[in-house]
Amino acid sequence: MLDSVASSPILVDLSKLTLSFTNNLIRRIAFGKQHDGTHRFHDILHETQHLLGDVNIADFFPWLSWVNKFNGVDTRLERNFRELDMYYDQVIEEHRDPSRPRLDDHEDLVDVLLGVQKNQTQPIRLTNDQIKGVLTDIFVAGTDTSAATLVWTMVELIKNPEAMKQAQEEITNIVGGKEKVEESDLPKLPYLKLVLKESFRLHPPLPLLVPRETTQACTINGYEIPAKTRVLINVKAISMNPTCWEDPDSFKPERFSGSAIDFKGRDFELIPFGAGRRGCPGISFGAVTVELALANLLHCFDWEMPHGMERNNIDMRQTVGLVMHKKTPLVAVATPRPCRSVEMHLKAEA
Repeated sequence: MLDSVASSPILVDLSKLTLSFTNNLIRRIAFGKQHDGTHRFHDILHETQHLLGDVNIADFFPWLSWVNKFNGVDTRLERNFRELDMYYDQVIEEHRDPSRPRLDDHEDLVDVLLGVQKNQTQPIRLTNDQIKGVLTDIFVAGTDTSAATLVWTMVELIKNPEAMKQAQEEITNIVGGKEKVEESDLPKLPYLKLVLKESFRLHPPLPLLVPRETTQACTINGYEIPAKTRVLINVKAISMNPTCWEDPDSFKPERFSGSAIDFKGRDFELIPFGAGRRGCPGISFGAVTVELALANLLHCFDWEMPHGMERNNIDMRQTVGLVMHKKTPLVAVATPRPCRSVEMHLKAEA
């Protein structure tokens, strides 16, 4: 990702860059592949996420499901399922070949799942369909969400240059002249963690958590809730509640300084990943991915708005869908910082 920024023109489309980064990262972890130069899988996945985020009247009124036969939803669903299924079949068959080329010596996720499938001692045998389900969960939950969080965090830092400066100074003090921030550096960057917490609060990637269902009838604040009632948790409303947060509309990472509140499901004021047994299983991976990418973007580049644009005039509108993306792409000016200038000079000399 850093090479993409350094080799691009002065203006960098961070929305496009971060989505490409998260897609390629998950592809490498799951399939053991880097981007193959085509957009086939990206296009299929993009359509999957659109279909998941679209308002479907049949979800609320099942007796109106016949409408989907006329508005094209059923056709899109069937085509997307077929294309995704065929792509997964191809990937699984490739992984059954022991002589296939690999990026490195490590097993990827498909290798691990196929190993579980072959293990005769397991009480439950994984089917190909279950493997495909796991892969879909990982891609749907791990690409758009991380990309959206990176974009919104960069938006807030560009709008608040003092916060960006403080984060960069902290990174420089720890990392020094190294060309990249390593995962081992992250525990030494407390202010960066405050920035990430505040970004999750202001811009939870999923404004509504995955729907739940009541297992039995209950009463909440005098309201009778029948069993099997679908429940939607409005994370965005919770994170902007003035009874929980002082000045909730403002970006203030320092509000978490000295606070034990975290986003890992223990504190219900901040639950971007959900909570309990049905919370997001990828919370640790997602947080580290965003934190490491953000640290490197700040370590290697200074960021500001294009000439003639004021930071206070950044379009903050959000898309409607499964993931809360910025409606218009975030385009910013990237200026290499000393660490990046040294690295590029050494590459040129070599």
